[in-house]
Amino acid sequence: MTREEKNAIIDSLTVQINARGHLYITDISTMNAADTSALRRKCFEKGIKLIVVKNTLLKKALEKADRDFSGLYEVLKNPSSIMLTDVGNLPAKLIKEFRKNHEKPVLKAAYVEESVYIGDEQLDILASLKSKEELIGDIIMLLQSPMRNLMSALQSGNNILTGVLKTLAEKES
Repeated sequence: MTREEKNAIIDSLTVQINARGHLYITDISTMNAADTSALRRKCFEKGIKLIVVKNTLLKKALEKADRDFSGLYEVLKNPSSIMLTDVGNLPAKLIKEFRKNHEKPVLKAAYVEESVYIGDEQLDILASLKSKEELIGDIIMLLQSPMRNLMSALQSGNNILTGVLKTLAEKES
């Protein structure tokens, strides 16, 4: 591979890394072609970009990226693939689901919500993280809850008041 080809790959990776907010580094080596194809298909369905890349090229792309990925450099050994996504917990959920029937992919590291997670044991933590959209939904629900309680109280008070007035009207007759 010529220097120009390597630079083109590094630039392409850098653009893709900068375009997506979250990065997972996984090990999918020793997976057979059918399993790799199934993983790629699932990634495509979920909107996750899966790229198999050489560690040296990935490191150079991470160094050129807009964010500080220096915490990930230590895991760039042995074969690596990266998963790029806009939703932080989506690759972790996909990996957990895929590993119900397969032994790989293994999580080497992840960069999610500006935090670095090292090791496969972080998979459960990453899968349980809430996405930005889920957090916004939770906040909206919390803000709506007092208003719903107030409306409910006003409506039940209306029924009580109507009942009292009806009773008083019946006593006068």
